[in-house]
Parts: sequence; structure tokens; C-alpha cells
Amino acid sequence: MSQKQRKIIHIDMDAFFAAVAQLDNPELQGKPVVVASPKPRGVISAASYEARKFGVRSAMSSQVAKKLCPELIFVPSDFLRYKLLSNQIRGIFKEYTDLIEPLSFDEAFLDVTENKKKRLSATLIARDIRAQIYKETGLTASAGISSNKFIAKIASDYNKPNGQKTVIPTEIADFVAALPIHKFFGIGKVTAAKMLNLGIFTGKELREQSLEFLEKHFGNSAQHYYNLARGIDTSEVKPSRTTKSVATEHTFETNLTSEIYMEEALKKITNSLVKRLKKAKLKGKTITLKIKYSDFSVQTRSKSIAYFTDEESMIFSVVKSLLYQEKPKESVRLLGISLSKLDNIKNNKSVSIQLKFDF
Repeated sequence: MSQKQRKIIHIDMDAFFAAVAQLDNPELQGKPVVVASPKPRGVISAASYEARKFGVRSAMSSQVAKKLCPELIFVPSDFLRYKLLSNQIRGIFKEYTDLIEPLSFDEAFLDVTENKKKRLSATLIARDIRAQIYKETGLTASAGISSNKFIAKIASDYNKPNGQKTVIPTEIADFVAALPIHKFFGIGKVTAAKMLNLGIFTGKELREQSLEFLEKHFGNSAQHYYNLARGIDTSEVKPSRTTKSVATEHTFETNLTSEIYMEEALKKITNSLVKRLKKAKLKGKTITLKIKYSDFSVQTRSKSIAYFTDEESMIFSVVKSLLYQEKPKESVRLLGISLSKLDNIKNNKSVSIQLKFDF
């Protein structure tokens, strides 16, 4: 059965959070900027391209980042501003297609197989969208264009910042063959490390493995990896991405060693979580406590209840029981709470139309 040929664009804003800070404060233009707290326990949310030249990356601790770049400028996050700009950018997308699947504030998939502009070239559509984003917001975006989401997602990273790459169907095999395993969208660090240990370094070597070999080493994920090695991804662009969980967490300036202090912290975290739930009009059944220890190991403890809830007292009662379920093995640097199995999850169906390609 042949893969349906579609025209998919992945739009990825360039260093979005940091770029917004530079946009709103011209004095930060051309300087190494990160969105994070400068405190030792802070974690980098985003880094400008000027900061990246020093090796600063998102998810890095502020302390390490500061050592790499002493001139680093720290700015606070502004999620209201990010959301406003994200909505503005999404409005631009809607001028071209209604098949939009947001992944976050700063990236989305677009299916332009059929589009409102009646344009045949997805490459030119991506170019026009990026130009319009810059004209209306002052921010730059990069794009990947191909016949499926997997290839489009990877391609969008090739000519960053402010560039794009098209991989037409006849180029997909060679494109994937040359791709390092750690660049595969959908293969995480642990799986990538396992593949490297098995002598699988690129898409070419992954493609050379039989399905039986992959099943032996990767179980239920084998078919997925087998398909990725061949550039096959039949997943559709789904406009109605549903929220699967809501979470809130906090990293402490000083590690916590007493459950009493942890309990007090969890009260505040629960309150913050409930505010988010009520704002989004969500309720859930499964409550999860996340604990990150001083050695950076992470433990989660979960419990499901019989009915959907957004009640603070109920959620905290469950969280408290999870906290005392087992004595923490080390001092604690982070606590988090999430609610999943939400009451808004529905099955969404969409239709794909096969058309001739003209990239």
C-alpha cells in the first residue's frame, strides 16, 4: 500500500521566547539573551542565537550557562505576550489552511495539500507565510516542507534561523539515510543511545535492520522505527489537538529534606494547578506526584480516582497520600503535580485527500 502524498509544512519560530524579548527591548538586539531566572537553580527556557554561540542551550542550568557566557542577559518569561503573538501567527496560518496542528506556542504543522490560496507549491506557501509573519510581528520563522510530518519536522531545523528546506518525495530515501539517529523526530535520548550501542548510527543503518531484529530490541516500537527508516509517516495533521494532562512544578532554591516542608510546598503547587484547571475548564481522574532528587533522578507516583475532579482539597489529599507513600530517598530539588485522564479527550477524525505533488 503506497503512502498518501500530501503537502505538509512545519513552521518553527526562531528562538521564540528569546526573540520576543529582543523584539520588545531593542537594547537586547544582538546580545546573548536567555529566558530564565539568574538564580543557581534556574533552568534556561530559551536562548538567543547569540547565546547559543557560547554553547548555551535550553534545559541547561542558569549556573552552567553563566559560566559559559559571563555576559549572559537573563530575562523573565512573559507567557501572556507569547500567547498573544502565537495567536497572531496562527491567524496568519488560517489565511492559508484550516488544517493546523499546533505543537506549542512556537511551532505547528500545516497541511496545504488543498489550501485557501489555491496554490500548488508548498515551498512558495511556506516562503509567503514566513514573510508575512516577519512583516506583521517582526519575528523570523523557519520551515520544513515535505510529504509527511516526520520529514517536514526534521527539515525545518536544517536552515535555521530564518530559512527553509523542502524534501520532495523522491529525495526522502537519501535524506533519511544520511540522517544521524539522534536527529530522528520521535527517537529520544535513551533509544538513540541504545541504537548506537547496536551499531545503528544513521537512517541507513536503521533501514538495514530487519523488522524481527527491531522487534527483538525495541518491542512494540519496532514497526514505528522500521517505518521511520523508510521515511514513512502516515499520521495526519490534526487541527484539534486535545490536552492530555495539566501540570505545575517548582524547583527550590534549597533542597528540601523534610516531608513537612514538602507538604507545605505541595499545597501551593496544588493551588496553582487548580487555577490552571479551572481557567481551562478541565477536570481529571489521575493525579501524579513528580519528585526530582538532589542527584537529578526523577520519581513519579500516581493514583486514579473514580470521578473527574478539579477540587483543590481532593487533589491535595491524593498528593499528600502519594508523598507519604514512600520516604524520599534523597533531598528534593523539585516537586510537581499533574492531572491526566482529562474529561475533554475525544476521538478526532480527519480526511486525507490524495493529489499530485508540485513542490
